[in-house]
Amino acid sequence: MKKVFFFFAYLIITSSLIAQNGFTNLFDGKDLNGWKRVVGAGEYTVENNMIVGTTVAGSPNTFLATEKNYGDFILEFDAKVDDTASNSGVQIRSHFDANEINGNNKGRVYGYQVEEDPSSRKWSGGIYEEGRRGWLYPVTLNPTAQNAFKTAEWNHYKVEAIGNTIKTWINNIPVAYLIDSVSHNGFIALQVHAVPDPSLAGKKMYWKDIRIKTTDLTSTSFPESVFVVNMIPNNLSATEKENGWKLLFDGKTSNGWRGAFKTGFPDHGWRIDSGMITVLESNGEQGKNGGDVVTLNEYSAFDLTFQFKLTSGANSGVKYFVTLNEKSDSSAIGLEYQVLDDKLHPDAKLGRNGDRTLASLYDLIPANKNERYFNPVGQWNWGRIIVYPNNHVEHWLNGIKVLEYERGSKEFEDLVAISKYKIWDHFGEAKEGHILLQDHGNEVSFRSIKIKVLN
Repeated sequence: MKKVFFFFAYLIITSSLIAQNGFTNLFDGKDLNGWKRVVGAGEYTVENNMIVGTTVAGSPNTFLATEKNYGDFILEFDAKVDDTASNSGVQIRSHFDANEINGNNKGRVYGYQVEEDPSSRKWSGGIYEEGRRGWLYPVTLNPTAQNAFKTAEWNHYKVEAIGNTIKTWINNIPVAYLIDSVSHNGFIALQVHAVPDPSLAGKKMYWKDIRIKTTDLTSTSFPESVFVVNMIPNNLSATEKENGWKLLFDGKTSNGWRGAFKTGFPDHGWRIDSGMITVLESNGEQGKNGGDVVTLNEYSAFDLTFQFKLTSGANSGVKYFVTLNEKSDSSAIGLEYQVLDDKLHPDAKLGRNGDRTLASLYDLIPANKNERYFNPVGQWNWGRIIVYPNNHVEHWLNGIKVLEYERGSKEFEDLVAISKYKIWDHFGEAKEGHILLQDHGNEVSFRSIKIKVLN
């Protein structure tokens, strides 16, 4: 009889181990052993095998963190929020700075956060960097995943953090794909978000079945359609290469570029060092120093991304469909993604309805952007220009689409007719053209300039 008992006990234990498949529970369903609260006054309790977080008026973001740090792992958990007024997330590879000031509070958590966002924005599964750079992967980059999260229902999350790569899934739907080298380890933490209105106190969020695997890790492939955000400067991952992306700037040389009206790269006015290509200051005199630089190759339909860093009051731009056929005494002519310090450069107040501001289609269409998602002057931001084979064009800023239009349409031609470009026939309608970085006489740096040809 004892042998039978031990045999069945062995089967139960073995089955449990097989079911875990290398995972370890971070929460036993009974208490908060192994966890500690850092920052804030939000409440955490254990109820019915769940961790329940509750918002508290007047408190900053509150975090319940693991006592252990984790580097590479696969994390799975179930999460639920009751209504669209709630917002939460799970920190990974995160840290606590006891001396940093956060508003009126001392001490701050910083690191990657996997979002739980039931609002109409629908950015659940996106990746935010708490306490530092802000949004790294807004889910606008993967709109097919924006409906993966269900409010007032349990949602199953999977997070892979392996090397420099972080991937997220919600309910088995791929959401975010981030490559970044800033943080490789840290604690995991549950967030109770600060509430701006005391009436929102008492909102609850729930987690259960939190488990982690730290050995024998295998990365799961993502569909090619999911955009990869690669924050490592001038780097192409294997996935990006497989998906057709190429670097236009190698971070070291001027290979692939020349002066807009020159046979070679300018011998002054531009500097290449520290992984950046920088147009130098010349008192705002447009094209009077080194002049614009253009790609050697020409492009028609493409997806172009680039990082840029403005200096105070600076003006520049990234132009496309530049043919170099138009006669101009300053900058070469082409459709322009405006790169500008909106607050200090006077060009922001010229034109019509803000169509000369950052990320706008210069002098034609203003960018519809929220300053919340723009990093201050002196920090890196990233732009994106997509020209589809059907001539639909989009401008993006930091992963958020800020305008779109149809190149060559009647609406487009009507805008050209009331712009500074009206003196050029069929402006912006060339079949193909160069990509251009503008010398507007102010110091602006660029890096991670990448392109994918679209067919």
